Amino acid sequence: MAGVRSYKGRGVVLHTLKYGDSSMVAYLLTDVGGRRSFMVQGVRSRSGRGSKLALFQPMFPLEFEGLEPSSAQQMHRFRETRSAWALQGIPFDIRKSTMALFMAEVLYRLVRESEPNEALFDFVWGSVGALDAMQEGVANFHLWFLANLCRLMGFSPGNGYASGDWFDVREGLYVAARPTHTSVLSQQNARTLNDLIECDVSLLAEIGLNRTQRTEFLDAMLSYLGYHLDAMAAVQSVRILREVF
Repeated sequence: MAGVRSYKGRGVVLHTLKYGDSSMVAYLLTDVGGRRSFMVQGVRSRSGRGSKLALFQPMFPLEFEGLEPSSAQQMHRFRETRSAWALQGIPFDIRKSTMALFMAEVLYRLVRESEPNEALFDFVWGSVGALDAMQEGVANFHLWFLANLCRLMGFSPGNGYASGDWFDVREGLYVAARPTHTSVLSQQNARTLNDLIECDVSLLAEIGLNRTQRTEFLDAMLSYLGYHLDAMAAVQSVRILREVF
């Protein structure tokens, strides 16, 4: 491919779409260009040798050499792709693979920018490693991820939390009295939001939430994100997540 500019980068797989008989389009969150789509050819080779499908699972971390498209109408392509590291937990633990599916779908719906966002990428990249290695507190991980993703997307609470506060979604503030409108997080969910934002990922097991509380907080956070971004209206993987957790 003489004359085609190549570049090296890292990426996390968000979504794939079948394209023709043996190709697919892969959407990645990358360090070099934000969300970026790639045409991946030969993923369903009959020989089965060097299958690329295994690399492009939700939230899998990749290192790659990409090829710039020759026109704005074309997609980026890969010259080379490889796993950034050997995942030890996500592919083999139903809890972690379910969370990875959910995280990938949320990011696919939320992130549209095709510009680098170092803070967001570093958070997502680090989250993959943390989830993969986690031994305790796994059931709270997706909630921690959502709470901190809000912070990085610019929806972080604009003030400090005090015991007994509600959270006013419209204003983005903790408030002592319940707002008259319905866009509000309950006192329990407001406390959980604050706990998760302040919690180091290694200490998630110390946040004591039962299944009902996790479900209610998840619904509240999706509503919170949905208030700001319409793309959150129908996250399909939530149903599977609720069955597992």
